[in-house]
Amino acid sequence: MMNRIFGMRIFHPDLWELLFKFGIDAIVLFVLIRVIYYPIHRKKENLFTYFVFNVLIFFLCILMNNVKLSMGFGFGLFAVFSIIRYRTEQLSVKDMTYLFAVITLAVINALVSKKVSLVELLFTNAVILGMVYVMEHVWLTRHEAMRFVIYEKIDLIKPENKSALFADLHARLGVKVSRVELGKIDLLRDTAQMRVFFFEDEQSLGTFTEIPADNDD
Repeated sequence: MMNRIFGMRIFHPDLWELLFKFGIDAIVLFVLIRVIYYPIHRKKENLFTYFVFNVLIFFLCILMNNVKLSMGFGFGLFAVFSIIRYRTEQLSVKDMTYLFAVITLAVINALVSKKVSLVELLFTNAVILGMVYVMEHVWLTRHEAMRFVIYEKIDLIKPENKSALFADLHARLGVKVSRVELGKIDLLRDTAQMRVFFFEDEQSLGTFTEIPADNDD
């Protein structure tokens, strides 16, 4: 009876170990991202990134571990992917921390050896989830949201006009601004890119539209 194709086994008993590890990883990932992260931050575009990153790193570590690569290799991948920046939209520090967490979980759950007990593995996952939950829901109860804005009243970005700038942003966006970070300033068009921060618990925030960037087309 043929049990190999091109030298590869058709079935290996380690499949059950793979499914078990993936089941643990999937459950922990779901709790972290869908239960803890999303209800607070409401960024649907990041859900795709977090889930896909975790699954890709998990299976990459599993397959690479089968050729006797060390745990250091997995964390090397983890270090590379954790510094990625997207040109279309940069992730905030907190979003990058969540990305760091989902990659860490994938590496831990994929490369755990038989020398580590199931209780130790579950405890490690539980500690990560518990710490994130406590930080988000107990300790850091005030959640600061952020919006990107292209702002045309460039005179108001001067430090002495801070009060007038905050008042104008409040009138336009309908939020009580806590702070502003300036980005690229275009003196030819008299516009400035800025990130506007506000605490969600300080206002009843409805929907609003950001000031759109000029289109070169």
